Amino acid sequence: MPSFPSHRDPQALFDFLQQQQAEQHSGLPPVEQWQPPLSGEMDMRIAADGTWYHQGSAIRRQAMVKLFSRILKREDEDYFLVTPVEKWRIRVEDAPFVVVDFRVERAGGDDYRDPASGQALVFNTQVEDEVVLGPDNPLWVREAETRTGSPRPYLRVRPGLDGLLHRNVYYRLVDLALQQAEAGKKAEKKADEKVGVWSLGHFFGLG
Repeated sequence: MPSFPSHRDPQALFDFLQQQQAEQHSGLPPVEQWQPPLSGEMDMRIAADGTWYHQGSAIRRQAMVKLFSRILKREDEDYFLVTPVEKWRIRVEDAPFVVVDFRVERAGGDDYRDPASGQALVFNTQVEDEVVLGPDNPLWVREAETRTGSPRPYLRVRPGLDGLLHRNVYYRLVDLALQQAEAGKKAEKKADEKVGVWSLGHFFGLG
């Protein structure tokens, strides 16, 4: 049974997580099963653009950010880094992930004729999560910000954890929806005239 000393310092926590990862199987740790008491506050913040900060300075080591993201957990509106015996509250300005790319996979090859049944959209985050858009990982768009007038599209990345689609990703999705609608074989507009995309047989509006 491994010991779990306290790791309020990010470097110490990172070293510990690296050791634990080397000893365990691949895949995400079962953070939803871990229910340790609150250890305290950690001066760590995830900015709206997906950048992680500690004590006001950006964390430049991608390996550290990626490893920390694996133990991220949300409870109500609060976010925590958790181990089996530690639970550190951190701040998240918007969503903890940013969706930076996507690709289209089709059962019938590169064909627009039946996106409703033969298409899957696979998204990637800034920490290399790969997420297939579908009922368990839906996409939705919040109302446009008053300040910018831009829509706020989100994807469920992990249970309780969402990713904000980068603007370029969102506009590529809109282009895909319009191209498939124009193809006319399986229109991407429903009766309510919402433009959207299909994935795993489900339709997701783009606002």
